[in-house]
Amino acid sequence: MMIRKPAGRPLGDTEYLLEQWGWWRMDGMGVPGYTSPTLALMRQAVAQPVASKNYCITDDWAIAIDHAVARLSLRDQQMGDIIWLYFGAKWPMVRVGKHYGISEGKARELARAGAAWIDCAVSDIRAAA
Repeated sequence: MMIRKPAGRPLGDTEYLLEQWGWWRMDGMGVPGYTSPTLALMRQAVAQPVASKNYCITDDWAIAIDHAVARLSLRDQQMGDIIWLYFGAKWPMVRVGKHYGISEGKARELARAGAAWIDCAVSDIRAAA
C-alpha cells in the first residue's frame, strides 16, 4: 500500500495513524453490522475467502483517533474538516484547498497543525500503552 507523502518526506507517527485510520474508516470497520444467525450457520458450512484487510492500527487506536478528530472538529471546524477530508475521505490536498478557497500550501499547513492537535489529544493514550 502506498502512503501519501508530500514532497517525499516521511510521515510522523500521528500522521501515519491518521492515514491508517482513514483506510480503517473507509472500509467501514467502525460501523457495527448485523448478520442473521441463519447466514452465520450457512457460512460455517462452506469455506469462505477472508475478506478482511490487515491494518496497521487496532480498533482501540482507530476509535481514539476518531474521537480526537471529532473533538478537533468541534473546537476548530475548518481544521477538523481538513483532517477529515484529507485523511478520512482520501481527498488530494489540492482538492481540499480548492474546497475551502485556500492554497494547497495553506491546506497542508492546517493539516499539519490538526495532526499536532490530535497528537496532543491522544498523548495520554500513548503514554498508557
